[in-house]
Amino acid sequence: MKTVNHWIGGKTVEGASGNWGPVTDPATGAVTTQVALASAEEVDSAVAAAKAAFATWGTSSLAQRTGILFRYRALLDARRDDIAALITAEHGKVHSDALGEVARGLEIVELACGITTQLKGELSTQVSSRVDVSSIRQPLGVVAGITPFNFPAMVPMWMFPLAVACGNTFVLKPSEKDPSAANLLAEMAAEAGLPDGVLNVVHGDKVAVDALLAHPDVAAVSFVGSTPIARYIHTTASANGKRVQALGGAKNHMLVLPDADLDAAADAAVSAAYGSAGERCMAISAVVAVGAIGDELVAKIRERAEKIKIGPGNDPASEMGPLITKAHRDKVAGYVTGAAAQGADVVLDGTGHTVEGFEEGHWIGLSLLDKVSTDSDAYRDEIFGPVLVVLRKETYEEGVDLINASPFGNGTAIFTRDGGAARRFQLEIEAGMVGVNVPIPVPVGYHSFGGWKDSLFGDHHIYGNDGVHFYTRGKVVTTRWPDPSEAPAGVDLGFPRNH
Repeated sequence: MKTVNHWIGGKTVEGASGNWGPVTDPATGAVTTQVALASAEEVDSAVAAAKAAFATWGTSSLAQRTGILFRYRALLDARRDDIAALITAEHGKVHSDALGEVARGLEIVELACGITTQLKGELSTQVSSRVDVSSIRQPLGVVAGITPFNFPAMVPMWMFPLAVACGNTFVLKPSEKDPSAANLLAEMAAEAGLPDGVLNVVHGDKVAVDALLAHPDVAAVSFVGSTPIARYIHTTASANGKRVQALGGAKNHMLVLPDADLDAAADAAVSAAYGSAGERCMAISAVVAVGAIGDELVAKIRERAEKIKIGPGNDPASEMGPLITKAHRDKVAGYVTGAAAQGADVVLDGTGHTVEGFEEGHWIGLSLLDKVSTDSDAYRDEIFGPVLVVLRKETYEEGVDLINASPFGNGTAIFTRDGGAARRFQLEIEAGMVGVNVPIPVPVGYHSFGGWKDSLFGDHHIYGNDGVHFYTRGKVVTTRWPDPSEAPAGVDLGFPRNH
């Protein structure tokens, strides 16, 4: 059986805790790998390696950092298929989706390659007689990232490339459900020339997470995952004096107005709800149909959903793969089986779906629930599976009120031909990312990603300008060089005079 160990100080380090976690192939249900689960002492070893590396990396030149990152970008580009194959084997998503994940991660590596312009400071000269003031940004030190199972390559790449480009060193704790991609990313960084200890990968469960949150040498923590865990990460790490960005869960709504192109809206709803088997924090999981279009829109969604090909992720014919674990599959199915009792019209029930030859896989089909009430479990909870709920409202205002009443505020979208309505929506809606006729409005790398309300804990969004600010701290330097021809000014106990 394959074993995934830690990557500490530029080399593979065998797990020493004696605890191992199983990694399954979601398409077959078979355990294919065991992953080391770190003790607090092993986490301390990774942080120590990062701290030692920061002594030189933190003062390295921008030319050295960007040179390494450009080489890293080339290696990642050349080995896209290798990374995607690991993702498919352990997560289950189809290969094309895994390739898309790698491509979106590469965007942040490219952003990090341009860190020279992102870290430029500011200078004001002659603010007083021969006094200049400059503002600079400096790295924090050792920073940590705790990442989810649904994007085992992309989310780590949202974090560590920018962090190390800013001069920090990094300890990554990826999901123990699909850990192999993280190790490959670290090995490739070393191949690109990243010095030992700058990027470390330590695998584990809550023991490892808590050790990072409490460690006195960890200056900041980045997290992506569910809202309850994001809240815990933020509370615990903040109490230990750390800077935190913790991105939580979502219930992303798509508001469809009566004037919308319903074919385009149905295409978007199916793509955004069922892509990656719904295991995306930016998935559309609730469609709000406004006016009399509900029946027609639901029919169009159903027509498309019934044609989706479900199968193993390494089969080129497959459009959607299995869920990550059997336990998660059963949890998702529970929302569908309980929906009718809570008043929903079950248009499609995917809970009985299996794939011939792969009967032990974590399979579930596409489910579509219509006329769902806002107090039902299927609406209130983040299901994180291929379940789309449809709600009906009579007016634009009622639709916006419904969306804004949600405790989540990650992403949302509106489908309409009315520019005025779209403009109102983007200003009135309470969410961090908004799409106009775009169902999954994930920003490009040079804009920041993040939600509002219970979808984000902390002051900074991830990557983009917010990412640079999160991984650095500002310093203002005031300088006065007296003219050598002048006599000393003497003692003055008042405020410096600027006029």
